[in-house]
Amino acid sequence: MASVKVLLEGKDFKLTQARKALLDIFVNSTKPLSYEDIKSTLSMDKATFYRNITKFEEQKIINAIESHDKKRYFEIKAKSHAHFICTTCNSVECIKNGIYVTLKNYTISNVILQGICPTCNLANDKN
Repeated sequence: MASVKVLLEGKDFKLTQARKALLDIFVNSTKPLSYEDIKSTLSMDKATFYRNITKFEEQKIINAIESHDKKRYFEIKAKSHAHFICTTCNSVECIKNGIYVTLKNYTISNVILQGICPTCNLANDKN
């Protein structure tokens, strides 16, 4: 994954210490994260978090994914890839191993698959 410095190259963006800390969390994550996922590791209130996320989205640094329960998850904008959203536990995962969709004259930026994740399937099998 690219460093924060590389992500900001060519962007008209003031990098504060708080923004750098927030971007570092996303750069080091292997999956999309919500505010709830990271609030305990940040010294930033919810309003400030979302103000910064909006700036990141405007600069095309962060990509947002909305789960079926309307919670928003964020990740570093990278090569287009699919996401899986579990309809039981609402977890969001990146799928980077080969689900690609092409449509003539369309630009596809995100593909979302929904279903039940392995953890929830296992829990359902035990019941």
